[in-house]
Amino acid sequence: MPDIHIDREHTLGLPQARKLAFKWAETAEEKLGMECTYEEGKTEDTVRFTRSGANGELKVTKDSFVLDAKLGFLLGAFRERIESEIVKNLDLLLAQKDPHKAFSDEIEKRTSSKKDAPKKESAKKEGAKAPPAKKAAAKKKA
Repeated sequence: MPDIHIDREHTLGLPQARKLAFKWAETAEEKLGMECTYEEGKTEDTVRFTRSGANGELKVTKDSFVLDAKLGFLLGAFRERIESEIVKNLDLLLAQKDPHKAFSDEIEKRTSSKKDAPKKESAKKEGAKAPPAKKAAAKKKA
């Protein structure tokens, strides 16, 4: 039995669902370090994904997405949070008029917000004095 099982119906049809799933696989490879394989079938596609601590598959049909994932020990501790984020994001995406465009826009937004994030100030400020150097311990003479 998988640690995460998500089944969502959609009205995209197989060509659009396929396009969305393929984009997800590309993004999972780039952003999450997943290794993905995409198998295109006549009535169903399968995306298999794996990385350290997680593996599974996403089945794509003309009217549903079914995700089954197995989590390793460390990620298993965050199963509920991981599952709720996947469900939330998938439901938001499928509620859009054009889910493929919405997905691309969201990825772009997340990528650009990381680039635009303010850089942390370094501990050294201009004009600040360096901490005094430690003195060597005195040697005892015999």
